[in-house]
This record gives sequence, C-alpha cells and structure tokens, in this order.
Amino acid sequence: DVQLQASGGGLVQAGGSLRLSCAASGFTFDDYAVAWFRQAPGKEREGVSCINNSDGNSYYADSVKGRFTISRDDAKNTVYLLMNTLKPEDTAVYYCAADWEPITLGSMFDPYHYDYWGQGTLVTVSS
Repeated sequence: DVQLQASGGGLVQAGGSLRLSCAASGFTFDDYAVAWFRQAPGKEREGVSCINNSDGNSYYADSVKGRFTISRDDAKNTVYLLMNTLKPEDTAVYYCAADWEPITLGSMFDPYHYDYWGQGTLVTVSS
C-alpha cells in the first residue's frame, strides 16, 4: 500500500524556521520525483519545491527561493523541506506528492503530474 506521511507543521513566528518531513511507505522513494505543494485558505494549490528522480536537481517557486531547501534521505525514505525566514504569507497546508515519472519544467508544479499525495500538514506563521 503506497502512502506518504507529511509532518512537521506548526505555529511559528515570522522569521522563524520549520522543517517538514514526508515519509514514504510501500515504494522506493529514490525512484520517484517528489514535490511540496501548499494551499492557503481560499487559494489554489501551488507548487513550492520539487526534487527530480532522474538527476537529483531541485527547483523552487520564486516566492520561496533562497529561503526553502528541499532534500532527500533515501536511506530513511524521507524528503524534507527546510523553511527559513518564514513569512505570514507562507501560512498554508503543505502537501508532499510523488510520481515515478521524471519532472520537467512544464510539469514540476503541475498537481496532475503527481499520482501520490500525503495528507497535508498545517504551517501557520504569525506576524
């Protein structure tokens, strides 16, 4: 049974940091491209960051570039999102997603590219 479990969300003050984790079970994570998306109340789901399975390259949305870092620990079957210098506008439910097909520039932040999704973890940044 393929599952993704996202965790690590919480309440943090602006300027603070959080590290989200996405643990996979039922499949080998290093064969999959993995992405983090977020969805704020009343807004569409948006891509935040992703890491490719074919070449290990990582990509970031402009809004988080320089503040967020995605990484993977294949031995633990886990992908992380380290979020620094958090802003109130980063408040959202964060989801991890995975797909065995390598991502492209056109698909990396397309939710329909990803077959597997975690349940989401809430990040709240207070001002």
